[in-house]
Amino acid sequence: MEKQRKHSTKAHQFRSVPVFLSFLAVCVIPFVLAQRNSATESRRIANAPWPSPKRTLTFAERVAYQRAIEEVYWRHRSWPKERPDPKPSFDVIMSRAQLEKKVADYLRNSQALEDNWQRPLTAEQLQAEMDRMAKHTRQREVLQELFEALGDDPFVVAECLARPALAERLLTSWCAYDRRIHGDQRQSAEADLHALRTVEEMKQLSGKYSEIELVKPRVLTNSYTLPAIGGGECVDDTWTATSGPPDARDSHTSIWTGSEMIVWGGSANQITLNTGAKYNPSTDIWTVMSAANSPSARSHHTVVWSGSEMIVWGGQDENFVPLNTGGRYNPSTDTWSPISDTNAPTARSGHTAVWAGNDMIVWGGGDGSDYFNSGGRYNPNLDSWTNTSTTNAPDARTNHTAVSTGDEMIVWGGIDAVNWFNTGGSYNPATDSWTANSTTNAPVGRERPAVK
Repeated sequence: MEKQRKHSTKAHQFRSVPVFLSFLAVCVIPFVLAQRNSATESRRIANAPWPSPKRTLTFAERVAYQRAIEEVYWRHRSWPKERPDPKPSFDVIMSRAQLEKKVADYLRNSQALEDNWQRPLTAEQLQAEMDRMAKHTRQREVLQELFEALGDDPFVVAECLARPALAERLLTSWCAYDRRIHGDQRQSAEADLHALRTVEEMKQLSGKYSEIELVKPRVLTNSYTLPAIGGGECVDDTWTATSGPPDARDSHTSIWTGSEMIVWGGSANQITLNTGAKYNPSTDIWTVMSAANSPSARSHHTVVWSGSEMIVWGGQDENFVPLNTGGRYNPSTDTWSPISDTNAPTARSGHTAVWAGNDMIVWGGGDGSDYFNSGGRYNPNLDSWTNTSTTNAPDARTNHTAVSTGDEMIVWGGIDAVNWFNTGGSYNPATDSWTANSTTNAPVGRERPAVK
């Protein structure tokens, strides 16, 4: 979207402290939609006569349709050019259990609207959501494939494409404004807000605030006809809000996927976080990541990009207890999967991790009392760990660096309780062997001063 700064305004809002509901499980389901090749076909699906209310879908049918939807998304997921291996099949990146969980989550969201707020989704609401999709989507060919994957059946489109998005959106809205959940925090925030004279005074308050930029569209129209994909124009006489960046933090991680940056974890005010966001520089937009099934909150951990997933491992919690757990995040489906801790390296932080073709290699680090020259290789396809050899490995250390050449991991520098190192080594995962690196002309290492 082309931004016209002179027409921009800033809206500010308070975020209340999140409150966990034991009866409510919210899963943010990604909903990247597009339009059919013609506006006529889009309106035909959106405004098709609603079938008999007696018609239902079994859970197995919903899972089958969810698979069809995810396969469309995966076909349109670009594969990094730097990856020498071919793009894996859909069956490799998403299991039936994951599909079943996605279906269970959106059905649970729908039921929560009825049970907790007496707001069951109606046929009229689902038809309105279908109409919204057809009117506002910006990727024609993707939406066409989604409709075709669902048999061009309005009932199935409504139940399996419209219901997940609408249920999640309404649930978030009702939860956010429910005074039963966080009425006290909201009342306090509103009282503080009324006492403010300037926006800058918000930064002096005890709560957290965020800024949302509302960008006025360059072209206004009520027509269903959309500009060419990537045309950078809004298509409706509305204002569009873009998400802001994640909460302030440090000791977090970030990776580049080939099209966007993903930021996750870290700490703020001595509280560790298990939240994050995706940033797309081509649109200058942040998108909040799902926290459902994400690893426990942590800082000083590591992440690698496998080509289709971000893999998180290790680090420490807010009590400085080291961790040997992690998780895998798929940005195309906005879902987390746990990783096995069987045979995983000893819990640690200050370690390094690199992606070497098929495995994540973790090495070094410490647990607060010991330093390690050990590590492990994690294979996401097998969800299994293999120990790395310590024969001829560099001295145990933390806060070092490591890079992958594609064939080897090269480690250098770092510290232990006594020394700063100017040594390192090269690890070959194919042979599980280490080779010492030359120190000739290497930067100077030195002894650490004693703590007085």
